[in-house]
Amino acid sequence: MSDALRFEWVRIRTLRSTYWLIASALLLNLVGAVAVALTTPPLNHEIVGAALTGGGADLPVPFAAVFLATMGILATGHEYRYGTIQPTLTTVPRRSALFAAKLTVLAATALAVAVVSLLADIVAVLAVWGEVPALTGPPFDEALPGYLVLVVLWTVLGAALAQLFRSVPAALTVLLVVPLIVEQLIFSLSYVPALNWLAPVVKFLPFAAGQRLIHVGGTDYSEFFDRWVSGGVLTVFVAIVLAVAWTLFTRRDA
Repeated sequence: MSDALRFEWVRIRTLRSTYWLIASALLLNLVGAVAVALTTPPLNHEIVGAALTGGGADLPVPFAAVFLATMGILATGHEYRYGTIQPTLTTVPRRSALFAAKLTVLAATALAVAVVSLLADIVAVLAVWGEVPALTGPPFDEALPGYLVLVVLWTVLGAALAQLFRSVPAALTVLLVVPLIVEQLIFSLSYVPALNWLAPVVKFLPFAAGQRLIHVGGTDYSEFFDRWVSGGVLTVFVAIVLAVAWTLFTRRDA
């Protein structure tokens, strides 16, 4: 396992895509934080939450998490795209150890980037507003850790999808089409009287439920579970995809 961790750590540090994806995640969140701070005073928790988490819970996808999930996709998908999976398995033949090491390195990297992003956003809005609400009290004492969990889950999901499909385009398509189109369509149709049977399904939409992790007020989320149970919905979805991908990786040919 230690050899696999060293291998994955070297590999992720030597990919150029790692650096531009991390830079994009940090820059996009920082620009968003400054834009919110410059255009809106800190009137309520929702505005502050939007500034600190790259748009807040109202967005169908967390912007920074998309870039880090793409990093996870490329970490696995590139090995199949460029045919390097065979020499990788020759170097680290224990597939479960290799995949576990990959996920560990990706999750740790995503967590570090998310923490740096939050700190940078706090400094930015503090410079513009001159003050921010107490971030150690409700609702930020749960929403900010929830943001870190959300980013890590998206990153792990990206790697799992790429391993499942062994294709970068397929993984990216699922990662973007499901939250941006499929879930939004189901959510909208649930308000149609003839389709009101869809209403109970909404709380189980994984990406929409995941956004509940960073909800700090404003939008009515009464149709969803509470913060951490909703986060559990996304976690279960990620775990299922990961379990299928892991099983296939250990059983099928490279």
